[in-house]
Amino acid sequence: VEKEYPPYDGWYNNRAHPDWGVVDGTLTRRLPSHYADGTYTPSGDERPNPRTISQNTMAGNTGLGSSVNLTALMVFYGQHIVEEILDAQRAGCPPEYFNIKIPKGDPLYDNGGTGEVEMPFLRTRYDQSSSGYSPNNPRQQLNEITPFIDGGLTYGINKAWSDALRLLKKRELASYKGEGKFPLENSIGLPLINPPPPRDNVIKSVTRFFRLGNPRGNENPFLLAFGMLWFRHHNWLARYLRDQHSNWSDEKVYNEARVLNIAVHQKITMYDWLPLYLGECSAIAALNGTCEVVPNYTGYKSSIHPGITNVFQAAAMRFGHTLVPPGVYHRHAFQEAHVNRLGLRTCNTYGNSVVSEAIVESDIDKLMMGMASQIAEKEDNIITPDLRGSVFGPLDFSRRDLMALNIQRGRDHGLPDYNTARKSFGLKKRVTFEEINPVLFRNNANNGGKLLQDVNDTHGGDISKMDVWTGGLLETLPTGPGELFRLIIRDQFIRIRDGDRFWFENADNGLLTPSELEFVRNTTIRDVILRTNPNLDPNFDIQQNPFLWQSSDPLALCPQPMQLNETDMEECTAPETFDYFTGSELSYALTFASFGLFVICRSEQNKLQMRRAINKHRSTKQGDSEISDIATEILGPTRTREVQVKLSCCNQSFIHIKTASGRQNLRTIDLTKSKDVMISTAYNRGRNTMFLRADKDTHDLVLKFNDTEERDYFIVRCINFLQASNVPHKRNNMSLKQLMEKASTSQMRDDALQKFFKAALSASLKLEDGGMYEVLNSKEATKFIHIELSKKEFADYFKLKPTSMFVDQMFTTADTDGSGSVSFREFLDIMVLFTKGSPQDKAKLMFDMYDLDKSGQLSLKEFKTMLRSMMDMVNASVATEQMEELVNTMLTTHGYQNKQSLTLNDFQIIMNKYSNELSDASLVPGIYANFFFKLAFLFFIISFYEHGFSSCLSLHNFRFYMSLHKKLFFFYSDFNYVLSRKTPVKKTQQQKSRVQIKVSKKVFKPGRLNVWTMALANYVQNYRLQIFWLTLYLLVLAGIFVERAYFYSVEREFAGLRRIAGYGVSITRGAASAMMFTYSSLLVTMCRNTITALRETFLHLYIPFDSAIIMHRIIAWLALIFTAMHIIGHSLNIYSISTQTPGDLTCLFRDYWRLTNELPKFHYWCWQTITGITGVLLTLILIVMYTFASDYSRRRIFKWFWWTHNFGYIFLYFFMVLHGSGFLVQDPFFYYFFLGPAILYTLDKLYSLSRSKSEISVVNAELLPSDVTHLEFKRPVSFNYKAGQWVRIACLSQSPNEYHPFTLTSAPHEETLKVHIRAVGPWTINLRNIYNPDVLRDSPYPKLYLDGPFGEGHQDWYKYDVAVLVGGGIGVTPFAAILKDLVNMAQSGVRIQCKKVYFMWVTRDQKQYEWLTDIIQEVESKDKNDLVDTHIFITQFPQKFDLRTTMLYICERQFQKVAGKSLFTGLRAVTHFGRPEFKSFFVSLTEEHTQVDKFGVFSCGPPPMTNEVDKTCSKLNKYEGPTFLHHFENF
Repeated sequence: VEKEYPPYDGWYNNRAHPDWGVVDGTLTRRLPSHYADGTYTPSGDERPNPRTISQNTMAGNTGLGSSVNLTALMVFYGQHIVEEILDAQRAGCPPEYFNIKIPKGDPLYDNGGTGEVEMPFLRTRYDQSSSGYSPNNPRQQLNEITPFIDGGLTYGINKAWSDALRLLKKRELASYKGEGKFPLENSIGLPLINPPPPRDNVIKSVTRFFRLGNPRGNENPFLLAFGMLWFRHHNWLARYLRDQHSNWSDEKVYNEARVLNIAVHQKITMYDWLPLYLGECSAIAALNGTCEVVPNYTGYKSSIHPGITNVFQAAAMRFGHTLVPPGVYHRHAFQEAHVNRLGLRTCNTYGNSVVSEAIVESDIDKLMMGMASQIAEKEDNIITPDLRGSVFGPLDFSRRDLMALNIQRGRDHGLPDYNTARKSFGLKKRVTFEEINPVLFRNNANNGGKLLQDVNDTHGGDISKMDVWTGGLLETLPTGPGELFRLIIRDQFIRIRDGDRFWFENADNGLLTPSELEFVRNTTIRDVILRTNPNLDPNFDIQQNPFLWQSSDPLALCPQPMQLNETDMEECTAPETFDYFTGSELSYALTFASFGLFVICRSEQNKLQMRRAINKHRSTKQGDSEISDIATEILGPTRTREVQVKLSCCNQSFIHIKTASGRQNLRTIDLTKSKDVMISTAYNRGRNTMFLRADKDTHDLVLKFNDTEERDYFIVRCINFLQASNVPHKRNNMSLKQLMEKASTSQMRDDALQKFFKAALSASLKLEDGGMYEVLNSKEATKFIHIELSKKEFADYFKLKPTSMFVDQMFTTADTDGSGSVSFREFLDIMVLFTKGSPQDKAKLMFDMYDLDKSGQLSLKEFKTMLRSMMDMVNASVATEQMEELVNTMLTTHGYQNKQSLTLNDFQIIMNKYSNELSDASLVPGIYANFFFKLAFLFFIISFYEHGFSSCLSLHNFRFYMSLHKKLFFFYSDFNYVLSRKTPVKKTQQQKSRVQIKVSKKVFKPGRLNVWTMALANYVQNYRLQIFWLTLYLLVLAGIFVERAYFYSVEREFAGLRRIAGYGVSITRGAASAMMFTYSSLLVTMCRNTITALRETFLHLYIPFDSAIIMHRIIAWLALIFTAMHIIGHSLNIYSISTQTPGDLTCLFRDYWRLTNELPKFHYWCWQTITGITGVLLTLILIVMYTFASDYSRRRIFKWFWWTHNFGYIFLYFFMVLHGSGFLVQDPFFYYFFLGPAILYTLDKLYSLSRSKSEISVVNAELLPSDVTHLEFKRPVSFNYKAGQWVRIACLSQSPNEYHPFTLTSAPHEETLKVHIRAVGPWTINLRNIYNPDVLRDSPYPKLYLDGPFGEGHQDWYKYDVAVLVGGGIGVTPFAAILKDLVNMAQSGVRIQCKKVYFMWVTRDQKQYEWLTDIIQEVESKDKNDLVDTHIFITQFPQKFDLRTTMLYICERQFQKVAGKSLFTGLRAVTHFGRPEFKSFFVSLTEEHTQVDKFGVFSCGPPPMTNEVDKTCSKLNKYEGPTFLHHFENF
């Protein structure tokens, strides 16, 4: 049978109890635990301060030798044997601090007398899995090595460790450079204990240590010497056995040498060292029956537990501390000529064992001889200062008091008081302190000491407050430990021997042959020293018993020169502190500064990309005559705009200020008449700011550039431009504050003009505004006398182009002095003429304006010119034939068909003919507050025509008009004209009566509370599903956040990061879980195909699928909020982590391995861990994604938004998975949230890709007016959709991977698919160029990729009895399909719920709707049942009634009557000039459709329009009555 060798880890040493004596086994208890709470709270809360006890009872003069001449070798052998059987010093994890309060004014630790110093103390590691939960099973500490004397110090505590010490599976332990003197250096990074040497207070590399089996083997040179002793002895034995058994394999030789080495170790410890350590017991009366130190071995006893007891670990085994000298001699051989030097100072060798002269310079023989010759300290209560105040500690507390730590350790382990311990061991309790050790106290008193009084005072005269360690130490006798410690130590070693199945004397284990057993019994420590140090002479250099110095020993030839005292040696270095954040300051600041810099750079790059998208070159030459630059124009304190400044030269000296795209001219500065130009620049923090002032211009041009270089470059170009134009100029420099004070900005000019017009109207009309507006007095009006209006400002006032003929004629008429500007007096004259002049004067003014040749008659050409100028005001284009027909009809109606010209009287007759009809018209456009006085002026103009030329103006008329504005009329009061264009006369009387009916009052209780209650009730009713699901989502999100926050606040209160970062980790972990949920659920809102499919099921009744995009944005904002919380929280948490001890961090972050000499700084956690670096990358990714996801970015650089959103999320989720996989704080569980949505999104995306990658042929492409591109392409066979849905297309000629969404304008019944795309961005502009016939010529149309369809709320129009469709600009596209689909269903006889559709299209001018005219005409031609009611609004119309407006309405009405369609659109749909007033219209709908309780309102267009519709619906929904359910989409 193969021999069973001793295990490394202690398992199965006891076959009946395999876990007895194993590595990480629990300490046993021979004393009952005395935890304060019976379970885990430390005992001794009522006992004195440990540091005070140490100072008062264990201090004294050292330098007194051992009473029995024990040597230092015997003392340090004791330390080495303790390290062989016990290692219970490692702190628990998570760390539990049980610090020792330093008394105020402590001479060593609190010189400043702050009273706030604490000595760090960490509670011992314990069995967390099965102890510490109840008084029946209190906390049990762990022993990290086996309690057996099994060579753990030499061979390690597991097989892997042992293999790391061997030489390639050879018989010997590996040595440094193969010399055999020292073990290998720790180049592989074995986890050796590596405290910072207090002499240097710097953590050094663990690689400097030697590879030993025990982690603490390199702690000091004396302990290291014994580790090397047994290392060498193993190799000596291996060579000895190899010589004896040449046929043995290396493995067998190694194991047999290990067995022999352990056996020798056991024999020397048990039978040579232990009796001396315990001393004589004849003087101890209580031990009469057990005075034998070590009873004879009677065999292995499996019932005996060999485990180390708590009282042995925390008190009794520490008896050897009283024997430790302050230093150790370093002795030469007997026959060497030398001078003995003072020894190594104990306190300064901690952690410096390898570099000390004892090991490196002189081998271990000199240290062994020195320890063998040196007498240990006396057996008493006095402890050397090297232990009692100068033992090693952490960096932040480099020197500690080991005696105070001993006391605190006992309390940590729940040891009882001294007398309770004596009673438990069957010893008599002490009544007084003197009874503890009368001899000790008497000798102390005889030497002038007051030890007894100090002990009594320290414990308050209460012996029950004395710790086991204090009482046991005071029992110490001259011969050795007192009766309590002697019993405990003796019991422990006997149990270790008798409970070890592999003890060398156990013949049943078959480990040793009789000869080998005899060899072991004959080996002494002297033999081991001589075998391993061949330089020693056995006849001279070491005595027969190195544990004891006896002068009678013939080999004791080299006695110590004197008993060492700490005063004769170098001083212990002073205690030092350390800030663990040291070294992190720069990286911490730079990291977050770089984040801020990245955000700024990202923002600036975003702006730069936008500028490049608008204008590819920031500053480019346009031919040889023009240059341009991009800048920010400052319009006022809070208003700015991006502009392009162009400097024209050569024939024209103009400065053009255009939009950033250069498409629209905003302002032109004419320098041809300027006699002086001033250029002012700022020199301080506004070095990129300037303004340019031309003496003939209305206000300054205030510009801000990106930097000073850009500004100066522009100024150089500007000066060159002025010089080339021969325009005088000056330049000055001032502070930014002075510059802004002197600059006359656009906003200042606007404010001045508003007061100018107000002053003019006030002066001409003498109006009062009832306190709503300030009334200008004469003094205020006087300062506007010197203001002069430019032609552009005059045109802007009338909301017309400066090039308009009406403006040109009116301005020429007003500018009586021909100065090129209208002064206050000239403007006042024209105002008086319009407001107070006679009708004949006003008619004559109109007549004279268009009497171009001043003949006193309007020729037909001039009359047509007048009418065309009216068309120009709304950008209407009328064919020549239509204009001829219109003029002929108007002249024929009045009997002037044979006249070639009109007199003033003829003109007045024509105007008067339409006064009654105009009297019926009551168009109520939206009026802005700042046009208040202009509106007053307009009322008086229209009142002239409403009441005839004899009507007089009064304040009463003005107030009447303002009240009229509040009434709920819409379009025209002629309801027939509004709602029935096809039969303009039919139902006139009926409709007129309906108009006169007053709005029925709603049942509503007044009061603000009731208003809010009703509004809230209606809002909840309208959006109940959205509110429900959003509330549910927020509750779930809050629950996830609270659960993690609670877990780390309460359940992990004393664990992990919670102990370091406090509640900060609770917030960050809660935010992290919320982030996981939000970012995962974002994927659900991106599953377009799934959402589109589900909304066709019954689920749409319960889930608002149409709100997916809104929900996506809400979730994104929530994710951003929690991300910010997480980032900010961890920035503080990592700061806290960076201030912690390395030991604590090793405990808390076990998955982050690092060398023990590496202090983990902030940059380590942030930049060298998987969690840190992925966190940085995630932050940067989110900054980029959110930056380009803004509305501003999407409108201007959609391509960047597309790329970052379509590929950024891949990196986002990838790094989120990696971020959690680092196990930094907790086990990753992101996949709990992510897996489901990810699978769903992947399947949805794959389905999209299966369609989007099929090439679709374009059938037809047209370039329509208003930059609209019409594409018609083939419809895939399986492509089914509904009117109002949208698709995503990618053009293969641009980027096959860049998709853009567009609404289908084709109807479901059509065979092809159609979209209308307006060129407003880079991609759409390029698309228009690609399909330009001039570019394509004979080439085929480029193909498309198609993805969709996707559903929006617009496809639900048919679910309402009455639907209102409001389109703005290109936002009309979804309604084009809906209108065609509606008419088709009506023609096909399909029964739908919808009975009436009101279609309202709001557009800037006629050119904006030209492309849709054909579609609306098609709808009108097929709409036989009058389902659709269409209205078109031209918003660029001046929004006021005046002379030219009157003429325009006359033309429109006349053409409508003659042709049955609009003069401007060619449609039967009514054309309105101005913006619709939605409130009036919606109220009129409730009167028209009294049986309808829900109106569906669908809007698509720019945000201002959809917001206005939404506000109107919300406002009307506050009251009882029909509900307006609004669905909208912005573009």
